[in-house]
Amino acid sequence: MKLLLDFLPIILFFGAFRLADAHADVAARFATDHLGFAVSGGVVGPAEAPVLLATVVVILATLLQITVLLAMRRKVDTMLWVTFALIAVLGGATVWFHNPTFIKWKPSVLYWAMSVGLWASQAFFGKNVLHSLVGEQLELPPAVWQRLNFAWIAFFALMGVANLYVAYSFSTSTWASFKVFGLSGVMLVFMVAQGAYVSRYVKDEASAEPDPLAEKTVGAETEHRS
Repeated sequence: MKLLLDFLPIILFFGAFRLADAHADVAARFATDHLGFAVSGGVVGPAEAPVLLATVVVILATLLQITVLLAMRRKVDTMLWVTFALIAVLGGATVWFHNPTFIKWKPSVLYWAMSVGLWASQAFFGKNVLHSLVGEQLELPPAVWQRLNFAWIAFFALMGVANLYVAYSFSTSTWASFKVFGLSGVMLVFMVAQGAYVSRYVKDEASAEPDPLAEKTVGAETEHRS
């Protein structure tokens, strides 16, 4: 359920954009009739209708996501509130000025905010956010936590740059696909690489712990290590 809620806004954004992009004239008339009051000039053209409608959809989907979590009496993460604020402000600007540039900046601003947050927590407060989040489930040397923190700082910073590069170098349609599949794919690869890196230290720590069965029999030791 949580996984569906997490991906619901971006899935709906992409679906709404593709549907509207395939029927741009119809989308323009629909947007003008139903969103004209929220758009400067009151008229939406075929070229801008897809991203405007997709932006409205993602704003409503994120609001629904928060509403469902509150209704279930579950905590709404700070990052989700930040995401909603960025979508509401930048998405609202995109709709009003019927200019996709504002919503295209949203991923970069969010990535850079996370990068600065990780850096500032470490630099000014001596707090490693990653360690605070998963330190109880994963025991690693302090130096490794430090490297992981800096790796995520650099990763988020570069993701923000990559998003703007695609946004300004390619069409809005290409950017929408990159936002959904490209950025998500790179994130997945990076997390897998992080897992492979961390696993080396987890194995080392596990092998360094004394084996209480080793003093009994060789067979028991073999079973324990397997």
